[in-house]
Amino acid sequence: MRTVFGLVLILGLGLAGFAVYMARDYIAANQAALEAERAARGAIVPTQEVFVMTRQARYGERLAKEDVRLVAWPADAIPEGAFTSADALFPEDNREPRSILRTMEKDEAVLAVKVTDPGVDAGVSSRLSPGMRAFAIRVDVSSGVSGFLRPGDRVDVFWSGTLPGAQGREDVTKLIETGVRLVAIDQSADEDRSSPTVARTVTVEASSRQVAALAQAQSTGRLSLALVGAEDTTTSEAVEVDQRELLGITEEKVVEVEKERVCTIKTRKGAEVVEIPIACSTN
Repeated sequence: MRTVFGLVLILGLGLAGFAVYMARDYIAANQAALEAERAARGAIVPTQEVFVMTRQARYGERLAKEDVRLVAWPADAIPEGAFTSADALFPEDNREPRSILRTMEKDEAVLAVKVTDPGVDAGVSSRLSPGMRAFAIRVDVSSGVSGFLRPGDRVDVFWSGTLPGAQGREDVTKLIETGVRLVAIDQSADEDRSSPTVARTVTVEASSRQVAALAQAQSTGRLSLALVGAEDTTTSEAVEVDQRELLGITEEKVVEVEKERVCTIKTRKGAEVVEIPIACSTN
């Protein structure tokens, strides 16, 4: 009897220990799950729905409703100009659709700078800043940077011509405009064009005063363009080079030296006339 009681007691202690062990593991697992949930909750960031492309869209295409979809985007990382509502992207139920200004890839956020206003074509007028005008400049392979220009680039404009002067006419080349933005090459305003083409005209964005200066310069001489680097923020200084400076010719100045004054008197000795130097009068 005592043996049976001892076995039952040992069995009970074993079951109790096993229960404590299992309870400890259960509590530890619950605690780990709770900590993981807290960590995940802390990692969650606020999001906002943003329109992105469902396909690749190229310059000039019309933007339709089926071209976009809404995705969750971190609220503190939404790109500037992104569309977050259908009414903003497609006003009046897209009665006047927008046009694509720059190539957009699939799943790329639709930005205001990459589409036109509703009902506006992707032409030159859609690229002009407020208060600016478009002006066409005639170019060729030499004056147009060998065809490597494309819309969106900035250029310096040089004028070469002849200046009338007091001693004749003088050939000169002068920088007349700096950092002028190109809005079109020939009849194309596509900024995504990559193949070089020899253009016949480039269209620049300029103020009314700049347009007047460029028109006067183009009618009186020859305009050449110099491409400005994409990351270059410096402003070119005033530059003017004439033929003498180009060839290193220095102008010689003639200095007149006053001759020494000599006074004489003439006397006659028979048939001979003799000049005798005397002191010059100060009067």
